[in-house]
Amino acid sequence: MRTLFFIVGILVLFIGCKRQASSTAVLEKTVQKQNEFAIIIHGGAGTILKENMSEENEIAYKTKLEEAIKVGHAILKNGGNSQDAVMKTIQVMEESPLFNAGKGAVFTHEATNELDASFMDGKTRNAGAVAGVKNVKSPIALAIKIMTDSDHVMLSGEGASNFAKEQGLAIVPPSYFYTEKRFESLQRVQNKEKAKSKQQDLKAAFYDADIKNSKFGTVGCVALDKSGNIAAGTSTGGMTNKRWGRIGDAPIIGAGTYANNLTCGVSATGWGEYFIRGQVAYDISAQMEYQHKTLKEATTDVIQNKLTELGGTGGVVALDKEGNMSFEFNTAGMYRASMDDKGTLIVKIYKE
Repeated sequence: MRTLFFIVGILVLFIGCKRQASSTAVLEKTVQKQNEFAIIIHGGAGTILKENMSEENEIAYKTKLEEAIKVGHAILKNGGNSQDAVMKTIQVMEESPLFNAGKGAVFTHEATNELDASFMDGKTRNAGAVAGVKNVKSPIALAIKIMTDSDHVMLSGEGASNFAKEQGLAIVPPSYFYTEKRFESLQRVQNKEKAKSKQQDLKAAFYDADIKNSKFGTVGCVALDKSGNIAAGTSTGGMTNKRWGRIGDAPIIGAGTYANNLTCGVSATGWGEYFIRGQVAYDISAQMEYQHKTLKEATTDVIQNKLTELGGTGGVVALDKEGNMSFEFNTAGMYRASMDDKGTLIVKIYKE
């Protein structure tokens, strides 16, 4: 009898070991590195239709997206860190009038430009954010400085500008952010608002189609470096005709930006109020960590299901710890680009 028990025990142990080995093999296959390093960016999402886009503008957007992502990719390829790659990439877009960030920021109700940005490091989960600054040339650089050189996560308004000066960041006159295209957009929205106010419909005027189409110009970037560190950043001018110091999701950690080396990095663009309510960026990471979803499964659920059910519109770019990348949006288009460790470049605008 003892011999029989011994033999059965050996068989059970053998089968268990085989199953464990098999499970380990499957796990190793599941977590196999897709890219040693990678980078993904967006330049805003919204009602972006090919029939409404001139060939000249399409070329301009694609050229600038390619220029921006190649800057970050070169940093990563040469062994640089994801923080520098994200900052330098976003700065290219901040300095372009094509995007609603930095130089191309939209105007507030008072015809000023108020800029927001955030950054998060996936290794330490440290973060920095800035809201409502009017004279800092690179809001993303300020967000990173807040993370690295202060005891805080978010600064706003005049205090944030003073901190930027103390840190030696570039300060520009408010006129630097003036572009005729954005100012004309403000005037159109305000003229429609005046017309609708006579009908006692101020709320409808505030969320007019022109506004909806002009609040999706946020820029963002997520990068994975050769050391396995993920970083994410987002920068925006907010919403055309915004009032009362309105702040959207871009500077809110967990809503517009999130990074965690255990899961992924995310940068969002869209109707900020809904991204804040849904904690969109963090939710994607949480689904991966606690529900063991893939990056694609998590981004699809959060954007196509949860955000859409709330009534929100927009999208995200995301990159996981294995170098998998995801563009996910529920709008007609999103300015976007990606590059992997092989140098494969993807630049797109419209939904396919």
